[in-house]
Amino acid sequence: MLASPIRKPLKLVALAALSLLVVSCSSTQAPKQKSGPAVVRTTPGLDINRAHKDGAPWWDVDVSRIPDATPTLHTGPYKANPYTVLGKTYFPMAESKRYVASGTASWYGTKFHGQNTANGEVYDLYGMSAAHKTLPLPSYVRVTNLDNNKSVILRVNDRGPFYSDRIIDLSYAAAKKLGYAEIGTARVKVEGIDPQEWWAQRGRPAPLMLNEPKAAAPVMTASAGTVEQWTPPPQQHAAAVVPVQLDAKKNASAQASGQYLQVGAFANPDAAELLRSKLSGMVSAPVFISSIVRNQQTLHRVRLGPIGSPGEIQQVQNSVRLANLGQPSLVTAE
Repeated sequence: MLASPIRKPLKLVALAALSLLVVSCSSTQAPKQKSGPAVVRTTPGLDINRAHKDGAPWWDVDVSRIPDATPTLHTGPYKANPYTVLGKTYFPMAESKRYVASGTASWYGTKFHGQNTANGEVYDLYGMSAAHKTLPLPSYVRVTNLDNNKSVILRVNDRGPFYSDRIIDLSYAAAKKLGYAEIGTARVKVEGIDPQEWWAQRGRPAPLMLNEPKAAAPVMTASAGTVEQWTPPPQQHAAAVVPVQLDAKKNASAQASGQYLQVGAFANPDAAELLRSKLSGMVSAPVFISSIVRNQQTLHRVRLGPIGSPGEIQQVQNSVRLANLGQPSLVTAE
């Protein structure tokens, strides 16, 4: 037929158009298969592989103002009894001064803040403390980040970590000072400290802890034999708080003397309030926050006083330092 030569090209054109239509439909439907943007965990320290989904506090704190733990002589018994966790029994060491080990360190924070540690202290995520599986409680160690050579001195007062191959768990503040809080873990070197040797190198006698913390509710329960059973996770804390009582009469007569101590200054009011609350449980002198504006920034200064005599001032300074709550400096009333 005459029409057949014409129909054949038209048929080819129609097929080509149909093919283009199919390709076009395929390309327009492709984005429907695309999933939403990947969720990125931006909270410092949060790692989906870390046990218990622990994390950092929602506000930032200048950890450079938080002093390292001060090695002190322990006057009470050490907690070094064998214990079992997750079916494995651990046998703590009798002393820590010759201890040296390298491995992975982790940290934990808000989930355990305010909870009891293995030796009856209370975990403070802003304290300079650590948990270890076999070091005696309490003890002191120097922890060095092998990637940046930063180091801190910590009070070991808890058990752990019991997950993965980690050798030590640090408080949030300690991990931040070592520069790995946002990463979650770091390669570290852990060295035990003998308080007497540490102070002898500085030409001073080692101070005694004035008051050991009272044991809180027990976190371990006895089992058969001498092995204790304990359910993880561990918690941790800074050095024990040392209560100080001031002479009320002398303190009342000191109002005009202007003898005050400043323990810290923070841009964040919550951090200042946290320190004020801790100091209020240590001393009988008033503890207050004095805020000023400098260089267009508000600083919240944590102060205590007035204090009556130089001797009492020295006593308070030593106690606050031993509690790892700061380095109090003498200031005048403003």
